[in-house]
Amino acid sequence: MNDQSKIAASVPAAAPFHEPGVMVIRNVNWAGTRALYAKEVRRFMKVQLQTIWAPAVTTLMFLVIFTLALGGAGRQVLGVPFADFIAPGLIIMGMMNNAFANSSFSLLAGKMQGTLVDYLMPPLSSSELLLALVGAAVTRAFAVGLALWCAMALWPGVHVTPAHPWAILWFGLMGAGLTAFIGVLTSIWADKFDHAAAITNFVIGPMTLLSGTFYSIDRLAPVFRAISHANPFFYAISGFRYGFVAATDGDVVVGSIVLLALNIGLGLLCYALLKKGWKLKA
Repeated sequence: MNDQSKIAASVPAAAPFHEPGVMVIRNVNWAGTRALYAKEVRRFMKVQLQTIWAPAVTTLMFLVIFTLALGGAGRQVLGVPFADFIAPGLIIMGMMNNAFANSSFSLLAGKMQGTLVDYLMPPLSSSELLLALVGAAVTRAFAVGLALWCAMALWPGVHVTPAHPWAILWFGLMGAGLTAFIGVLTSIWADKFDHAAAITNFVIGPMTLLSGTFYSIDRLAPVFRAISHANPFFYAISGFRYGFVAATDGDVVVGSIVLLALNIGLGLLCYALLKKGWKLKA
């Protein structure tokens, strides 16, 4: 045996795989979570005319129509011009609607197209899968919100200069997270796109429009004011508006607590259903 053969024989062959029972991914699979998050972001960015700019233009039309129809004669609400009052509500409304649209699509599309295994098979835990889906939905929400804010900042007669940036970020995050979790629940429950459309039309749409976006709830009858306070979307819109005009028709602290509790509760529910595999695994 020559010297080279002796050296080769003395070096143990490198095992192509880890030994059974050896943990490869410790704690959190950040690489896998980032990959799924990037995949979800690229999905809506490839069609950004449909997913970002079209919703921004549609929401901007609400501002134009309602300002022309109801904002004449120097009308003021909560001590600010009507256009300044509804602009923040329209921004957060567009953010919440698009967060729901994004998170309700992924798993449902996987069911319809037979690609659900692409979400369930990778080495991602239920929490990591949920984090990537909700994170991408919130990213789309803030992209739409930024586009709307830029458009409204350039629109004559509308002032959207931030008064409390922390409130804008906090309530924007809480509102987008709320509808993102609802979207994940919808995609788990739904068996076809009609089911998701029903939630959009009969739950998300009415709760968004009837949450004080276009009016102050102080002018409502006591019964309807109580119903508005039971609507969690009201707290997101009211708190987000406070970040711009420093005026609100609700309690900012109470709204923060309610939204945080709802996000935690919905997040735990989504995690439990994903872990159980309800309507996802055979």
